[in-house]
Amino acid sequence: MAKVAFIGLGVMGYPMAGHLVKQGHDVTVYNRTASKAQQWVEQHGGKAADTPKDAAKGQDIVFTCVGNDDDLRQVVLGEHGVVHGMHAGAILVDHTTASADVAREIAAHIEPLSIAFLDAPVSGGQAGAENGVLTVMMGGELAHFDTVKPVIEAYSRCAELLGPVGAGQLTKMVNQICIAGVVQGLAEGLHFAKSAGLDGLKVIEVISKGAAQSWQMENRYQTMWQGKYDFGFAIDWMRKDLGIALDEARRNGSHLPVAALVDQFYSEVQAMKGNRWDTSSLLARLEKSRD
Repeated sequence: MAKVAFIGLGVMGYPMAGHLVKQGHDVTVYNRTASKAQQWVEQHGGKAADTPKDAAKGQDIVFTCVGNDDDLRQVVLGEHGVVHGMHAGAILVDHTTASADVAREIAAHIEPLSIAFLDAPVSGGQAGAENGVLTVMMGGELAHFDTVKPVIEAYSRCAELLGPVGAGQLTKMVNQICIAGVVQGLAEGLHFAKSAGLDGLKVIEVISKGAAQSWQMENRYQTMWQGKYDFGFAIDWMRKDLGIALDEARRNGSHLPVAALVDQFYSEVQAMKGNRWDTSSLLARLEKSRD
């Protein structure tokens, strides 16, 4: 079993780190709010450290799962960052959804220290983290991927290497671009069904057996029809992710008109005080327009 540190115990990191303990790994955690780290230790065992640096000391693999590029720089490269505690030959695996640029920046910074880096954003949401069935999209070297994959399998059902450092983050951008269009289509379909006086639940039961089927349809249509939006990835985070994708698109010359439009729609839901609603709340915006 591996000696690992897990930095960041948010809605994703908390259960992910717990699965590592369940698989027998020696886990030390750090969280900015220390009380949450203590709660995790009481629930799962393991150890809590006072700083990312302390958590990283002596570990074979250090996992990070924080909010954004700046948070990542702080916990890795800051005064008390993990880089100051990691030893040569250790591997840093970042599960944050961040930019490809910051992944390359960190990899370049730690390479002279003989510390390896893999960018490894995840998909599957809070439920996927809790159930240990996340998809992990990774960028880095094959030898390092082969080392960490058996450990990551504690909380994933699919972990793949997509290319060099940055490829994992770029793949996560593709993931979010695709989700944005699918959720908007589902919201419009349900909105149309209501306007037409149809039984939306029966409609989805039928069309989900055909070409319209999607994960979003299978997992969100009932709560959407009921106007409940507390079941997944928050809009604030989705807008962060779409912003990263749109910035990258401007650099690489790709055209994302649907993603850009859906990002605008999410800003309107934020204006409805729906910042913490899940991404399926695009329907709430359409229903408001009916009122």
